[in-house]
Amino acid sequence: MLRYFVRRLAASVLVVFGVVTIVFFVVRAVPGDPVASILGEQALEVDKQALRQCMNLDEPLLEQYALFWGDVLNGTFGELCGERGATVADKLVANIPATLQLAAAGLGVAILIGIPLGVVAALKPYSWIDNTSAVLALLGISIPNFWLGPMLLILFSLTLQALPNPGSSVAGLSALILPAITLGTAMSAKLMRMMRSNMLEVLNKDYVRTAAAKGAGRSRVVLKHALRNAMIPIITILGLQFGALLTGAIIVEKIFARPGLGTLLLDGIQQRNYMIVQGCVIFISLSYVVVNLLTDLVYGSVDPRIRYD
Repeated sequence: MLRYFVRRLAASVLVVFGVVTIVFFVVRAVPGDPVASILGEQALEVDKQALRQCMNLDEPLLEQYALFWGDVLNGTFGELCGERGATVADKLVANIPATLQLAAAGLGVAILIGIPLGVVAALKPYSWIDNTSAVLALLGISIPNFWLGPMLLILFSLTLQALPNPGSSVAGLSALILPAITLGTAMSAKLMRMMRSNMLEVLNKDYVRTAAAKGAGRSRVVLKHALRNAMIPIITILGLQFGALLTGAIIVEKIFARPGLGTLLLDGIQQRNYMIVQGCVIFISLSYVVVNLLTDLVYGSVDPRIRYD
């Protein structure tokens, strides 16, 4: 297991290096002057020059790259110009909890909806339950977040007035319900169909039929023998989709006027603030890498054959 961990960690380090490098050069390849975008065209030339020096834009590109790596390695991602003592990392730390809360809530919604419906659909294949779950999965995958979110707001916040609208100052669980449903719907549809497919395959395995032939109850056969083995591919899907939830939260946070990385990133893009954009994109990318690494380790623990391969 240790060799497996070291091998996966080494691969992750290479991915991180590639991510940081690509983000740096792609952000600077976007046409336009970020200093003019931040200060405006009417700003004094002395102010523009001061901001350019603060953002290291007056240095050669390779030197900017080396300075950027220094900011990444010391964990600050650079100091924010115009905010004495504040760093990009401070901004990230202030916004990460809200985004993680939303992503975790969306993941919870997906698990609570997708896995039970997938299991029931597999136990009663081609029944009305299975057909209904197939329709729900198709709708869940087809409906985009930027349409579903406003529709839920119109129905539950404006029409029924059962849940708070984004303009109110209400916080807590009630304000998290609609964003979590919006974010978790597409993932629940994927989990549902994947769970159904895996369960149907596992239920036809010899060890499941043997357990039933030995007199094990239906619930014991399903929960202990079938569900546990059907969950192995689901672990990979959950790991990959959690990273996707972080990126999906960008749209959902904007729709529901929630604070978080998504709002911070969009504001940074609007202002052409290289440092904020770099910090947000790198954090989201690193989250993908870390979650995938943890998923591989969990996968190797659940199925020992993986780490030997």
